[in-house]
Amino acid sequence: MTGFGSRFLAVDWGTTNRRTFLIEQGAVTRTERDDRGVTAVAPGGFEGEAAALRARFGDLPMLLAGMVGSNIGWRVAPYVAAPAGLPALATGLTWIDDRTAIVPGISTLEAGRADVMRGEEVQLLGAVAAGLAPADALLCQPGTHCKWVEMAGGEIASFTTAMTGELFALIRAHGLLAAQLGAEVMPGDAFNAGVAEGARRDLAASLFGIRAAKLLGLRDDADAASFASGLLIGGDVAARLAGTNHDTIHVLADPVLGGLYGAAIELQGRAARLVDSHAAFIAGIEQIGALIA
Repeated sequence: MTGFGSRFLAVDWGTTNRRTFLIEQGAVTRTERDDRGVTAVAPGGFEGEAAALRARFGDLPMLLAGMVGSNIGWRVAPYVAAPAGLPALATGLTWIDDRTAIVPGISTLEAGRADVMRGEEVQLLGAVAAGLAPADALLCQPGTHCKWVEMAGGEIASFTTAMTGELFALIRAHGLLAAQLGAEVMPGDAFNAGVAEGARRDLAASLFGIRAAKLLGLRDDADAASFASGLLIGGDVAARLAGTNHDTIHVLADPVLGGLYGAAIELQGRAARLVDSHAAFIAGIEQIGALIA
């Protein structure tokens, strides 16, 4: 391997989307987002995709993160075990060739419960490296599969994945409640009521309550999606807050989804601080590049 030096390409390569960054002297000088996630790449097509990126951005070393290192990606980059920090990720890189490497994910096994992450680790560790979150903190990374991560000494010490976003998508598209959940999710009274109901953590019964409220004329369907979202997020938040003493939870997300989680956290008695996940990824990938330069 030749090392990365001060100019390289960083690629956040997810399942459906991909974002490429040209990093020069520690700063992003160009970026491009497209829909060439790993599921859009034909078998055997990743080498050609990397060549096309280099043709557009420059013939530079390339550091890849995300689902590109999964069993549906270019090559499996084995997980490193938590606790793990940026040096462990740099040491655990999977090298395609001497100028192309994939960042590993992180795994954990606690009390017989296994969990994994791939792609989120760069943002989480980058948030601490950039001073966007403390070295000892509880970080929340909402999404289809929400990550709740205990940071200790600047490392990912332990984490829990909740399928909150996927559950919402499933009940919105299929089953008894689907016809009621077509409206846009909005912050406000209905969402807050859902958070309060979700804090009871009786999810199966609370979900059926959405149907019952319609039949008895207690809630308009225009509010049902917001209530259901609050219910799922509220239950997720309540479960995680019950196991931590942190007064402030740092949320890595866009302002919309991050705002919903922040509201749920504050309704349950803790402070929430929104962290720029884009800036966190850049900080993390830059640090990994520096460690192998």
